[in-house]
Amino acid sequence: MRDRMERRLSYLISGETFAIIMFPIIYAVSFFAYQDLKLHFLFSFWLSFFLLEFILLQGSLYWRVKLKQLKKEPSIILPQRVVRTLQVLEKANGGLLLLTLLFFVIDFLIWYPNVPFKELSITGYIFIFAFLEYVNYFYIQLSYDNISDLKFLIKTRRLKEAYIKKDIRRGSSR
Repeated sequence: MRDRMERRLSYLISGETFAIIMFPIIYAVSFFAYQDLKLHFLFSFWLSFFLLEFILLQGSLYWRVKLKQLKKEPSIILPQRVVRTLQVLEKANGGLLLLTLLFFVIDFLIWYPNVPFKELSITGYIFIFAFLEYVNYFYIQLSYDNISDLKFLIKTRRLKEAYIKKDIRRGSSR
C-alpha cells in the first residue's frame, strides 16, 4: 500500500512539474509561430498565465511535501506550518483570481471597440484552467484518473473533497 501511494504521489509531482515546464515552452513556440496573436499586450493574459503556473507550482510542492512526509512518518498528516501556508495560499489564490478578472475587464475596456477577440478568448481559457486547478486543489477534486477514484465516484455519485482542503481541515482541528 505504501509503495502504491509513493508511486501515485511521484506521478502527481511529475505531472504538475511537466505542465509547469511545458506551458512556457508552448507560449514561446506559439509567440513565434503565431505572430499575429498579441497576447503579450494583455495584462490579463500575463496574470492568468502567472496564476496558472503559480497554482500548478503549489500542487507540485504540495505533493512533494506529502511524499516526503510519507517517507519520513507512518502517516502523511502535514506539519502545522505547512497547513498555515496552505491557508494563506488559498486566500492569495482567491485574491489573484479576482484581480485577474478585474484586469480582464480593464483589458476589454482599453481595447474597446477593437477588442482582440482571439487574444481575450485564449486568456479566458487560461483563466478558466487556473480557476479549475484552484478548485481541484482547494475545494473539490475534479481529476479522477485512477481506478480507486473512479470506483468512489461511481459508488457514491459525488465528487471527493480536495486533498488540500482535507489537510487544512485536519490541521485546523489540531
